[in-house]
Amino acid sequence: MNTKEVIIIGGGPAGIEAAYNLANNSCKVKIFEKSSQIGGHIKNTGKLFPNFQESNEIREQFSKKIKHENIELYANSEIEELYKKDNLWHAKNTDGVIYTGNAALLATGFRTFDAKYKEELGYGIYNDVITTIELEEMIISGKILTSEGKIPQRIALLNCVGSRDEKVGNHYCSRVCCINAVKQTIEIKELLPDAEVFCFYMDIRMSGQFYEELYRRSQEEFNVNYIRGRISEASQTRDNRIQIKAEDTLSRLPLKMTVDILVLMIGIESSDSTTELAKQNEINGEYGFAKSISLHYADN
Repeated sequence: MNTKEVIIIGGGPAGIEAAYNLANNSCKVKIFEKSSQIGGHIKNTGKLFPNFQESNEIREQFSKKIKHENIELYANSEIEELYKKDNLWHAKNTDGVIYTGNAALLATGFRTFDAKYKEELGYGIYNDVITTIELEEMIISGKILTSEGKIPQRIALLNCVGSRDEKVGNHYCSRVCCINAVKQTIEIKELLPDAEVFCFYMDIRMSGQFYEELYRRSQEEFNVNYIRGRISEASQTRDNRIQIKAEDTLSRLPLKMTVDILVLMIGIESSDSTTELAKQNEINGEYGFAKSISLHYADN
């Protein structure tokens, strides 16, 4: 058989793992990553769930894998056009250079929901309303502090911000927010054992092996409080704390609470590259994501 050449767009975990497996099966692989570093969103993460493995260890493994003799990495190379011609796939980057291959794989990752669209929650308005990304940065640094440099005594996390939300047009579940919230509640308690931590949720979706055990551990060992309900409003108090209004949907009672930090667990949206390249190849699905192969053939 002739050696197959494969174009992979995206140098995150999915792209690298796919490239490594293809390379081990005698394919020549070109990976195109628009940033200067591989790893995708993992490079902004300290530890990974469910075993709290250091993300640096995973990134080191990725660095070794892309050194495979059948893999060629093109960093700082963004693909703006992808099309099939003369039985070959053509990928053109923003500099106008065209690369060809026998097959192409979209591994263009995701972006996170812009919490400013949920104005009622106060992100971008009140300093101590932050997102899970900003909390992760604090955890990595080993210091969780309010905007005034104080150690927080009470922290609330809110799930499903930008997911399962008709108001913003995202009806789907992002899948990773619940387990990430559980991971971060444990990390908060490890850094601040005396802090009260509350996690608001619609329902907890722990869809992986060992995830349910981690959820139970967060309650039994770290005393994390889980409240079934949505926060409807956040505002700032005179002493610069955050007051939240919610409903405990289990007790069917309204709830008002003052916290030092409110963390918004923002959902996942399709990346701009995914949306654009999927449209070019008529595989665009709902919410800007690429259509799965089963739905693609079902429509035809």
